[in-house]
Amino acid sequence: MTRVIPWPALDGIAYGGDYNPEQWDRAVWDEDVRLMREAGVNLVSVGIFSWALIERTEGEFDFAWLDDLLDLLHANGIHVDLGTPTASPPAWFFHAHPEARVVTRDGRTMGFGSRGMASHSSPAYRAAIARIADALAARYATHPAVVLWHVHNEYGVPVGEDYSPASVAAFRTWLGERYGSLDALNTAWGTAFWGQHYTDWEHVGAPADAPSVVNPAQRLDFARFTDAQLRACFRIERDAIRAHASQPITTNFMANQSWTTDLWAWGREVDIVSDDHYLWAADPEGHVGLAIAADLSRSVGGGAPWILMEHSTSAVNWQPRNVAKRPGEMARNSITHLARGADAILFFQWRASRSGAEKFHSAMLPHAGTASRVWREVVDLGDALGRLSEVRGARVQAEAAVLWDFESFWAQDLEWRPSVEVTHQAQVRAYYEQLWRDGVTADFALPGHDLSGYRLVVAPAQYLLTSADAANLAAYVAGGGTLVVSFFSGIVDENDAVHAGGYLAPLAEVLGVRVEEFLPLREGEAVTLERADGSRLTARSWTEDLLVCGAETVARYADGPAAGRAAITRHRQGSGSGWYVSTSLDADGLAATLAAAYVDAGIAASSAPAGCEVVVRRGAAHDFTFVVNHRGDTVELELDGTELLTGAATDGSVTVPAGGIAVVRTDRAEEATR
Repeated sequence: MTRVIPWPALDGIAYGGDYNPEQWDRAVWDEDVRLMREAGVNLVSVGIFSWALIERTEGEFDFAWLDDLLDLLHANGIHVDLGTPTASPPAWFFHAHPEARVVTRDGRTMGFGSRGMASHSSPAYRAAIARIADALAARYATHPAVVLWHVHNEYGVPVGEDYSPASVAAFRTWLGERYGSLDALNTAWGTAFWGQHYTDWEHVGAPADAPSVVNPAQRLDFARFTDAQLRACFRIERDAIRAHASQPITTNFMANQSWTTDLWAWGREVDIVSDDHYLWAADPEGHVGLAIAADLSRSVGGGAPWILMEHSTSAVNWQPRNVAKRPGEMARNSITHLARGADAILFFQWRASRSGAEKFHSAMLPHAGTASRVWREVVDLGDALGRLSEVRGARVQAEAAVLWDFESFWAQDLEWRPSVEVTHQAQVRAYYEQLWRDGVTADFALPGHDLSGYRLVVAPAQYLLTSADAANLAAYVAGGGTLVVSFFSGIVDENDAVHAGGYLAPLAEVLGVRVEEFLPLREGEAVTLERADGSRLTARSWTEDLLVCGAETVARYADGPAAGRAAITRHRQGSGSGWYVSTSLDADGLAATLAAAYVDAGIAASSAPAGCEVVVRRGAAHDFTFVVNHRGDTVELELDGTELLTGAATDGSVTVPAGGIAVVRTDRAEEATR
């Protein structure tokens, strides 16, 4: 079912960013709004870190400066995303409530002077966030500038898990609700191992540091609990706001950059999905990671338009090497988010800070001022987004889905797994990146979702798989779908216990194979695979001893510990097919394997040159084809329609210069008659 969302009450594509005028003299504000108008800014986020200035002592509020600010922004036609400042409680709060400080896994109590440092389980913190959210909403619910509410900031970052006494007590309560009895808890956690059996709820604690590895089922449940506690805090604030206000409410995720929160669950709590995304400077192809984050944001929102709440105009200040963006890169990043479903393009932040921890973070208005390249690009981007306003509301339609399961990731990345080289991040990136290179647009999904609308489903890292979800995948294949499963999938159930029947047991029938034994490789080792046509593939890190139970062997190990055994298989089941890849293929091997799976799925790879990103958004009457050229040379693509950034007809083809962008509108009715 298509999700209908309440969009902020503003025209066109939203453009702007975090605005922190409390860092500046009042005289600067007038200059800010003048320059915002020049840049085409129509939405700013306000108040996100202003708790100490709004509630100066407990229960005593000062709104005068915020009244003045909102009135000024409204008078200049700039809308407001009003934040609750609860990610950074004031000094007076911790002085009055020292028990609300976060305690780390190794028992250290965290101090003041940063952000995100309050215990999500603290009764005092929960009362305080309810109070300030209520006060803000009561005052500004009907202010004409406010079109959106922004709760907290980046939940789970930088601190997610909390081991304070309040958190431990809340964990016991959560476990009691989840399991109902100590017998059920002992069974789920497998406490017979290492003599961990519990006979009293008061004996159950959080999985703090211990002499050896802590029970992995307990660790997994603590991750679930932490996510549930953070969401409970969000609901406290959201509900306090909703008691007064009717505008949509959101909070900013960090898709593909923080894995402490289950965004599928969070997507059901917010009115609109919002995401913060920052390129990882160490990744020379960071635009692929950007595409992952954008597609995940769209997916957890059910395909609805979403908000890019933060990204950077150039360098950030918290990575080992804060590499600046090159000319044109900011526009490519922004338009890629738009192409993949964002109807709001916002930055952190409007004006670069002179003081504090993020003074070296880039901004829309940099330290270099309006004579800078960054400022010129900010103004140009505002103009471009104005020309693309008709794209708003159009949706991306994907042919493929990649399984992305936070609980599985939490479990897979715990200690004492068979190989330190096998991580969910690397596995997902490898498969997604090949889809990206092939021009196959993908959604992300859970294994229990309705997958019938996808021609292809890829499971790169489904270590944890419930029996019910395995049955859903089997039904997808029987109904005609093509499923590609990578190694170390279908290993454990929801309690991190190996499935009865062994590795891959819940998928054995649909894939036609079983895994007898893992055969990880030594560091630096590689193996060769041989396909039926004699061609060879290369793989690293991991191999398996497969038992073929009806599947066709597509490739065998030519050497290594599994020499002569099946390596890649294909199994017809119902009217679909299930592929299994038992090793970590290099890029060429993965490309060849997915190309064969595309044939089963009826998917055609894009004919666009390598490094040229093409994504289509579909509106009520038009298709909008986005072309983002990451290459160092000009590309020409066959596209008939109107290029919206120039207003020119394409006459059958569009030319996009090196590092350039094009957006072509095609009338679908006319297209259908040709």
